[in-house]
Amino acid sequence: MSETMTSTLQYRFDGPEQAPVLILGPSLGTTWHMWDRQIPELTKHWRVFRFDLPGHGGAPAHPAASVADLAERLLGTLDGLGVQRFGYAGCAFGGAIGIELALRHPERMASLALIAASPRFGTADQFRQRGVIVRTNGLDPIARTSPERWFTSGFAAAQPAITEWAVQMVRTTDPGCYIAACEALASFDVRAELGRVGVPTLVLVGSDDQVTGPAEARTLVAGIPDARLAVVPGASHLVPVEQPGAVTDLLVRHFSSAWQPAFDTTSGHQMAISAPPVKPVLAAAPPMMPLAEIAPVAQPEVLGRPDPYDAGLKVRREVLGDAHVDRALAQADEFSGDFQEFITRYAWGEVWDRPGLDRRSRSCVTLTALVAGGHLEELAFHTRAALRNGLTPVEIKEVLLQAAVYCGVPAANSAFRVAQKVIREETTPQE
Repeated sequence: MSETMTSTLQYRFDGPEQAPVLILGPSLGTTWHMWDRQIPELTKHWRVFRFDLPGHGGAPAHPAASVADLAERLLGTLDGLGVQRFGYAGCAFGGAIGIELALRHPERMASLALIAASPRFGTADQFRQRGVIVRTNGLDPIARTSPERWFTSGFAAAQPAITEWAVQMVRTTDPGCYIAACEALASFDVRAELGRVGVPTLVLVGSDDQVTGPAEARTLVAGIPDARLAVVPGASHLVPVEQPGAVTDLLVRHFSSAWQPAFDTTSGHQMAISAPPVKPVLAAAPPMMPLAEIAPVAQPEVLGRPDPYDAGLKVRREVLGDAHVDRALAQADEFSGDFQEFITRYAWGEVWDRPGLDRRSRSCVTLTALVAGGHLEELAFHTRAALRNGLTPVEIKEVLLQAAVYCGVPAANSAFRVAQKVIREETTPQE
């Protein structure tokens, strides 16, 4: 066994050096220790590589902007170690990294297992809201509620030591890296690309998983051409911890049958392991109509430049949230539709997307302008946007105090009342 820290990802190896490499990817808020109970059996056949997400388990706190960024960091780490081809099993966030690798670097991956995974994790609004809560309150509220999301109630009650381990694992994560990971999951959506995953895939899920449950697993099975489904009874989201024996058995069978050759620890040579194919606990979902390939649509040009509408819509969603934008667009009719298109194209595509100011600075400017104009309704949703853009409640307070000097006390008084209500709503942890 060896443990190493690099400028890319913190990792460790277990198992014979000559064996083929099997990578285990962690979920958000956990460390490589979530796989501890799989290691004794897996290292009989493979050289197991585990890694920590940035800021997790004492890893360097270098936040990653996207799932793709983390996949590239992982490949950079493997390149430095001379590992070219590997099997990969990932849980939740680790599963997202696995899908990204299978889509962008299929030549590197021999076989794939996706555990408690999804082609899209919840909604972008949910993850950005979680980031706001962590930025305001720290990780303690998330840590205290992690056992409810990760384990069945019976397991949590019967295993208090593991439950406390889970809480401490989240509590000791770097908040900035956790927030960045939430942002990465907010922008992760590969539903339209699942048909391009070309490696044998096991999709494994706990029967009682309320985070990414059997419905999400069936979406993966229906979309990935060579995928099989296994549902583990009596398990929730962190199924490798809650049902370690069942998960280990499924992984051994999958990687033994779907990836040749494996390794004989008695002779020190690679060999094929005879194992029956994985028998899903539940049958795979019935075939679904394949997702249509999304062809790029030619956009008109504005003054010789590409139309900024699509970029504007993306920025508008990221700043204001999908729910707000969906509601605004749904309410648009023949009278107001042109205005919605106008602000998307010019306010969001032309101005908010300019590189001269970051989004935090643009939120400060916007809040001040809205106070000056007395636009309280817009101030409410831009206060929410400011929190998403990284401003803390203390910083928003300072912006409003500054505005009181230059825009007038009555205007700032109304602004404080509106902003205070929004901040309370957005930063109060959900019980």
